[in-house]
Amino acid sequence: MVSPISNTPLSDTGSAASKANPKTAPQGASLEEAQKTAAASPQGQRAQLGAQILQASLDVSISAGNDGMALLYRTAIEHINEQLAPELGPNALQGAMQQDNSAEATAGRILSQSTAFFDAYARQHPNEEPEEVVRNFVNLIRGGFEQGYNEASSILSGLGVMGEGSSIAAEIGKTFELVQKGYDEFLQTKLQALQEEKVDEKGAD
Repeated sequence: MVSPISNTPLSDTGSAASKANPKTAPQGASLEEAQKTAAASPQGQRAQLGAQILQASLDVSISAGNDGMALLYRTAIEHINEQLAPELGPNALQGAMQQDNSAEATAGRILSQSTAFFDAYARQHPNEEPEEVVRNFVNLIRGGFEQGYNEASSILSGLGVMGEGSSIAAEIGKTFELVQKGYDEFLQTKLQALQEEKVDEKGAD
């Protein structure tokens, strides 16, 4: 059951949670402090980007659940964009937020937006075997999605909302499975179509 949406800003939410439960005080540290700490680490830029995405994208309390899905979507799109950028240019995928942040809807948007660039990717590799083009493309966008998923999970774990029995963890895990299944199905569909084309070509000969 989704928790009631709070109008409390995210920064205030962290402070309130810290006062209510002293054990969560380190997790309630300000984003500014978290960003300073992140900037000093080898992974500083990536961690800082995650904090910025969190601060800019989430307008209501993280406990509402939908915000965790919004963060997953944003980080997944960000990393898939990075994977596609060398050949298709920056920000190939549009990361606009949508109202429906259910696991099914989030997975559907990630799948539809990332796989839609297959034809553009294939045109960049005219001399490669079609099967290899399909496999390489799926590996590329799958890798970007997994990086985004891991980053979102790390941020949410730091906020203390990914513990055992967490509805947010369950929804994000479900989204991960749906996207992976979708990529598998996309790959198999493309490979099957290529096999059918070969059969048709042989029949024509």
